[in-house]
Amino acid sequence: MAPLDGHRIVVGVAGGIASYKAVELCRRLVDAGAFVSPVLTAGAQRFVTATTFSAVASEAARTSLWDSPEVSPHTVLGQGADLVVVAPATARVLAAYAVGLADDLLVTTLLATRAPVVLCPAMHTEMWEQPAVQANLSTLRQRGAHVVGPDDGSLAGGDSGPGRLAEPEEIVRACVDILNGAGAGGRPDDLAGLDVLVTAGGTREPLDPVRFLGNRSSGRQGHAVAAEAAARGARVTLVTASDRHLPEGIDLVPVATAEEMHSAVLSRCRQADIVVMAAAVADFRPKQASLVKLHRSEGVPDLVLEPTPDILAAVVAGRRPGQTVVGFAAEWGDVGAGAVEKLRRTRVDLLVANDVSAEGVGFEHETNAVTILSAAMELNVGPVDKRLVAGAVLDAVVAHRRQEQGCP
Repeated sequence: MAPLDGHRIVVGVAGGIASYKAVELCRRLVDAGAFVSPVLTAGAQRFVTATTFSAVASEAARTSLWDSPEVSPHTVLGQGADLVVVAPATARVLAAYAVGLADDLLVTTLLATRAPVVLCPAMHTEMWEQPAVQANLSTLRQRGAHVVGPDDGSLAGGDSGPGRLAEPEEIVRACVDILNGAGAGGRPDDLAGLDVLVTAGGTREPLDPVRFLGNRSSGRQGHAVAAEAAARGARVTLVTASDRHLPEGIDLVPVATAEEMHSAVLSRCRQADIVVMAAAVADFRPKQASLVKLHRSEGVPDLVLEPTPDILAAVVAGRRPGQTVVGFAAEWGDVGAGAVEKLRRTRVDLLVANDVSAEGVGFEHETNAVTILSAAMELNVGPVDKRLVAGAVLDAVVAHRRQEQGCP
């Protein structure tokens, strides 16, 4: 069952350069099982078209109070919604919503709903920092609106600073948490006080100073696990071979090779309560890398490979009582048989397996489909956004730890 199955979500899109990201948000919400109804303001249509949203959402996009078959489209949308998301929420929409100015379909729908409302502000830094904007947002927060973002990063026109729309996966996760009753804070704090070590990315084993043996791992899944663990209250250390955006507060340890990851993990894993080995570590490396760039004119080099350190085996061999170890298995074809065997052989507490031969998920994609295994359970998740997979993995970790501790 997808995490948003059965839920109706209105996605309001206001007029800002970040409007294009709302297309991806709609797609991800639909992938998570939601029935999505897009509502575009006149300003939004200056940046994106209603046709685009109609193609990715669950029904045709709406743009006006006056072009709908219903007499009162705002009440139909507002009363039927389980959640209303506004992304981007511009300064104008925040102001209109705060004072009750029902001058278009989006704000009228916001005023006509009793469903939870998620506001995702996006605007230039100078606008975001205006006292009027902050006062309107404070008013809406006091009335119960949930606020996601904005992020600090690249903005239109080459500027950088606070005001960037939150990433679609973060908004989707907030929607899941709110609809699943995680509360106004958006996420459960079930990892509060715990130390979590996560590995991510594909290692690069050098052939010479400019070439390497690698794999197609983007690091998205491991980074999603780290971000989700931090959002749920954990102290997170991420050992990664990928260069990707991370939320603040995560201890980042960049590495490149399997040997570097082996050293970084073993020096830190003993103090971790939970170790999630999501990295795609190379199984082999050149036995002798060239110290200078190899040239075509010199012919094909004699390439001798040797195995890299088995980091997961080392973690399991040295784990302390009460520590939970999660392994990842990138299988080709028959996930079930290979995953069950790896669970038995590695002696991890949980194993997350996915078929990297499947199209549209896994390596180099933003979605994943996995099977989470333990001695007591088997759970299929996806295909959904990798942040939602991360949440399911950590849910399984929490359930396993409670069972181990004898908690109901």
